[in-house]
Amino acid sequence: MNSGLARSIADLSNRWRNRFLPFRGPRPGRDISGAARAARNWPADSCARNGYKILYRNFNGRSGGEIDIVCRDRDTLVFVEVKTRTREDFGRPIACGRSSKSNKRISRGGLNWLRMLDNPDILFRFDVVEVIIAEDASPRLELIKNAFPLSKPYIY
Repeated sequence: MNSGLARSIADLSNRWRNRFLPFRGPRPGRDISGAARAARNWPADSCARNGYKILYRNFNGRSGGEIDIVCRDRDTLVFVEVKTRTREDFGRPIACGRSSKSNKRISRGGLNWLRMLDNPDILFRFDVVEVIIAEDASPRLELIKNAFPLSKPYIY
C-alpha cells in the first residue's frame, strides 16, 4: 500500500475523530468489571492477530450508520461488525445478523467513513467477527472475511 495513502488515512481519522464520536465512557453509576472490559477488547485483539491495523472503534456517522471496528488490512480498508451470542441453538451469530436492515446500517456507516476521507479510490470490504461466549467453555472467536457486499441501494 502506498505509505502516503496510509498516512493520510491515519491523519484524517485522528483529525475527524472528535467530530464524529463524542466520548462514551461508562455511564454514571455503572461500573465495568474487568471481565466485561476484557470481553470488549476480544474482537479488536482478534483482528490485530490476523494482521489488521486498528484505526477506530465504535464509529457512528452523522447521517446514520455505525461500524464496530474500522481497520486496515494491507491496502484494503476493512469495516468489521461484531456479532456476539451466548449459544448457537438458533444458528451461528453471522446467520442472525444477515438482515438487510443490519447490512444497510453497516454499509451506511462505511460510506460515511469513506466520505470523511473525501471518497478515496481504495478497496474496502465488510468483515464479521463472531464471538460465542458459552457458559462452560472459553470464548470462541472467528473472523469471517468479506462477509457481505455493500447493500443494494448504495454504490461506491
